[in-house]
Amino acid sequence: MKLSRRAMIKDGFLAVSAGMIMPSIFSRGIASARAQSIDGSRVAQMAGNRTLIVVQMAGGNDGLNTVIPFGDPLYHQMRPTLGIPDTSVIHLDTRLGLHPNLAPLKQLWDAGNLAIVEGVGYPNQSLSHFQAMDIWQTLDLNGTGSQGWLGKLVSGWVDQDGHPFKAMDIGVQTAQALASISAPVPTIASVNTYRIYPDPADVDNGNARLQALMKLYNSYPKTSPYAALLDTTALSAQDGSKQLHDADTQYQPAVTYPQGPFAAGLKILAEAIVQGLGLRVGYVTLGGFDTHANQQTTHNALMKTLADGLSAFYTDLSKHGKADNVVVMTWSEFGRRAEENGSQGTDHGTAAPMFVLGSTVNKGIFGEPPSLGSLDNNGNLKYTADFRSVYATILDRWLGASSQDVLGGSFGSQNFLPQP
Repeated sequence: MKLSRRAMIKDGFLAVSAGMIMPSIFSRGIASARAQSIDGSRVAQMAGNRTLIVVQMAGGNDGLNTVIPFGDPLYHQMRPTLGIPDTSVIHLDTRLGLHPNLAPLKQLWDAGNLAIVEGVGYPNQSLSHFQAMDIWQTLDLNGTGSQGWLGKLVSGWVDQDGHPFKAMDIGVQTAQALASISAPVPTIASVNTYRIYPDPADVDNGNARLQALMKLYNSYPKTSPYAALLDTTALSAQDGSKQLHDADTQYQPAVTYPQGPFAAGLKILAEAIVQGLGLRVGYVTLGGFDTHANQQTTHNALMKTLADGLSAFYTDLSKHGKADNVVVMTWSEFGRRAEENGSQGTDHGTAAPMFVLGSTVNKGIFGEPPSLGSLDNNGNLKYTADFRSVYATILDRWLGASSQDVLGGSFGSQNFLPQP
């Protein structure tokens, strides 16, 4: 790993020396780092060995073509070219059905392992990608939040008891939802790249460089507000790489995962669960949902990628006897406009459905599908379920954490999970 005068992040490894400029997220934490130890607080109490996997559908997924209100004649009036023909819709009941490429999710539905929360949104919804994503991830309805809701949750889990992978983000940049002022969350592009890179001139396979890096970490003053953070980051870099690579050599997937980065990311998360790396929160992103033009081809492919990847992941866990310990939740920053536009696409909208899958979920439709006959002044759907009520249900009923402490208030709950 090359060091400059600035702190650098490379696939989840943070390298910091005295005198270097701290990344902004740690600068925000200077006041709280002294007051709040990395041991965490009561928000981070863990329910057994349960795991939450979060799937972000980035770009604004078209909810009306995902969970389709085929029973509403206004649907085809508003979407004369993009509307899914009734004969192709996979019916869930007399009102709603799934996109035809979501057939693998219908199998989970039939088995009782899929719940759908309809009409999810929040007051005065933003149509800006970045602001809307910040709202969903930090809970600040102004879109200016800093610490992620999951970052707050996992701040007491990461790097404790020799488990650097109690939270894991698949990608090249840590999701805002996992941003924490007191704990670094490993961000992994692939198993092979999650390591400290040796210099080609090294003759000891990078051992001297690793020792120098550890010495650099250890030289940081222990009285500093960053000391605990740096110590645990160093342990994560050193121990985490070995743990992950050892797990990778032993893991035998029980299914053949589809090609592509989304399924590959889910495979890494499955590996962490099956091999007992202590994963409690996993995060993976599927992008490309900003379908302003020529939506049909793009959205069809995305629906297939989503369903095939999730199906492989769930089947893999089931065959390894781990499915009962895992719940998957999907989200997107907003839905799309009810009416299609002139470019055979859809513009930024508001309310949209969320999927929750797992062997312990209560199968069904929760929330209420927004009415196509009662749109807001901008032609967008009116939300019927606050996204924070979905988070609260996950926290209280699955992870055993206090939703009031994590979310900073009470937002009700949904019944897609049984009461504890």
